[in-house]
Amino acid sequence: MPMPTEERVSQLVAELVARRGFDLEGVAITSAGKDELAPVRLKVTVDSDGPADLDAIAELSREMSALLDEAADSGDAAYLLEVTTPGVDRPLTAERHWRRAQGRKVKVTLREGAEPVEGKARFEARAGVLADDGTIALVLGGKNKPHRVHVPLADIATGVVQVEFNPPGAAELELAGGIAAGRPVPGEEPADLAAAGQHSDSPTEGVAE
Repeated sequence: MPMPTEERVSQLVAELVARRGFDLEGVAITSAGKDELAPVRLKVTVDSDGPADLDAIAELSREMSALLDEAADSGDAAYLLEVTTPGVDRPLTAERHWRRAQGRKVKVTLREGAEPVEGKARFEARAGVLADDGTIALVLGGKNKPHRVHVPLADIATGVVQVEFNPPGAAELELAGGIAAGRPVPGEEPADLAAAGQHSDSPTEGVAE
């Protein structure tokens, strides 16, 4: 019997992920090799408001592996489990994503029919504070002419965090309200994080029986 679907894995691990203080951001199942007997790679992406705690992610990975091994509908498929946090360039699809992206540069595309921002429907800005009324502060102008606008989150079709290799200007960052708590300063992430775009625990092998 093959591994369960991504939807079923999400159902199996959601309670554990929440109990450990994380949000479940996605599940992806892919082949770990060309051989038909090769194990599948099961990637579970989680996130939280605070900084990534690699020890906590490692413990979550161990608990998740045990949970999947015990699942009655998982069959006898071998798998490689990887528990990871989102890359820095992940899309922003929920309010919590925008809160955690505060202080980061984002590429914004407005929905069709939304009022353009300074004449543009697509632009780059630095994400600021998400207000209770559903508007997001966006800092335009970069380091040279930073200024803040407010855009209804409902008017944004897509937002994607951009990888940065230099820290933002002080005035620009001040207008954004600073960096989200526990998040690294843009342009100062560890080299491996900036390159790979994610933290991860070493893949855990398992056989679901």
